[in-house]
Amino acid sequence: MTISKKRLIWWVILIICLLMIPLIAMKFTNEVNWKLSDFIIMGALLFGMAISYEVIAQKNIKKNYRIAFGLGLLGAFLLFWVNGAVGIIGSESQDANLLYGAVFVVGLVGAIISRFKPKGMSITLFVAALVQMLVPTIALLIWPPSTVAWTPSVVGVFLLSGFFALLFIISGMLFRKAASDQQ
Repeated sequence: MTISKKRLIWWVILIICLLMIPLIAMKFTNEVNWKLSDFIIMGALLFGMAISYEVIAQKNIKKNYRIAFGLGLLGAFLLFWVNGAVGIIGSESQDANLLYGAVFVVGLVGAIISRFKPKGMSITLFVAALVQMLVPTIALLIWPPSTVAWTPSVVGVFLLSGFFALLFIISGMLFRKAASDQQ
């Protein structure tokens, strides 16, 4: 199956509009300071997500599956963006933030092993949510607040991690619903 030109054009327009936000913000504040490489990386990431969504969505006509896949992609994108831009545990240069890479590994490996089938994707997203919450727990043991600045706070880190875990859990529940609809 191929992606229609019309849908591809809409994705490109949407991505350009999203990339205009930091470009315009840079004109008004010094807090946003993107380099050309930041725009290229973010544009490639957004375009890759759009293509992934289109390819998977075309193969799965069930609405719950498409929503679940989109929500899982959104959660992964937001996790990547927040962690890369400002960091979740301390600053973006804090080594503890590298542990969040395990969430992406779980998602990718789980999706491949399950061949993107709804039941396997459900399990994958639930495991990703668990790993998401294990990261700050492990980081707290390895890098306690007395040795690393946990910005905004330990509770704040767990709440933010909980937000991402919730996205993965909702996605997993929708995949589970799609699996039950399939039978």
